[in-house]
Amino acid sequence: MAARSEIRTEVEGRLLTLTNLEKVLYPDYGFTKGEVIDYYLRVAPTLLPHVADRALTRVRFPDGVGPGAFSFFEKNLPAGCPEWVTRRTVVGSEGDIVYLVADSTASLVYLANLAALELHVPQWRFGDGSEKTDLRDPDRAPRSTTLVVDLDPGEGLPPDRLAHAAQLVGGLLATDGLLPLVKSSGSKGLQVYAAIAPTPGPAVVAYAKTLAELLARREPDLFVATVTVAERAGKVFLDYNQNLTGRNTVAPYSLRGRAFPGVSTPMTWDEVAAITDATDFRFGPQDVLARIDDHGDLFADLLDPGEAPELPAPRQSS
Repeated sequence: MAARSEIRTEVEGRLLTLTNLEKVLYPDYGFTKGEVIDYYLRVAPTLLPHVADRALTRVRFPDGVGPGAFSFFEKNLPAGCPEWVTRRTVVGSEGDIVYLVADSTASLVYLANLAALELHVPQWRFGDGSEKTDLRDPDRAPRSTTLVVDLDPGEGLPPDRLAHAAQLVGGLLATDGLLPLVKSSGSKGLQVYAAIAPTPGPAVVAYAKTLAELLARREPDLFVATVTVAERAGKVFLDYNQNLTGRNTVAPYSLRGRAFPGVSTPMTWDEVAAITDATDFRFGPQDVLARIDDHGDLFADLLDPGEAPELPAPRQSS
């Protein structure tokens, strides 16, 4: 058996042991674990504000991506997690879960070394510093500070139709006084977000559900509000349940565990309007770092809930 290569390095004063940097995690593109770590190190200043105070679920790919590759979701602290890593306890239907909170560049590098390619967060933040956050009690559950509408394209949907669907969602949110922002999922979909004043999760789900149902009635050839796969071919499923307090969505600037090392990437609405091909919203790590240099953080408007508008009442049919 080959010896495990490792190096010791210091990040923000934290000593880290990084292993197998030459290991290829994206075999179709030769993208290595060392390159994954380098990406998360370099994107950290932009990514961290979007995850630093949220319960972080990771998707780990110890042997890389590809057909039949082993991967798993991880919510609890990893085994052997260093003491300096921030952690918070969340009480939910599964009992107590001690989440890792990625609030430093060192914590992102630590996770990247574990091949935690994907980072997922809920729509709420830890707020008052309480020892435990209880999702079971509506009076104590955290309030959502973002709304998300996940546009999941069915088989055969042309990319320009997906883009048009995202524009329609964004238009309705703007009509309701919200500021819609859009990003690629890093896979095949688009996701529309808006910052909202802290709001109970069930109210956010109710609003997003009526939005989805309204679009399915108005544009039945484009939208579907059912999860049935057979009914989604050639249409867009608007997944409003991503707003449930117990759910999470891929974070801005997170890698995805697909064949291509794609990144969930904030976009401008002009870019969305120009989509004609799936490659128009497929961005790799180097693309994203260059975009940040050019545009800054296109999702920065999500970061100040104190300035966000109140969530409107659920839309009615029309």
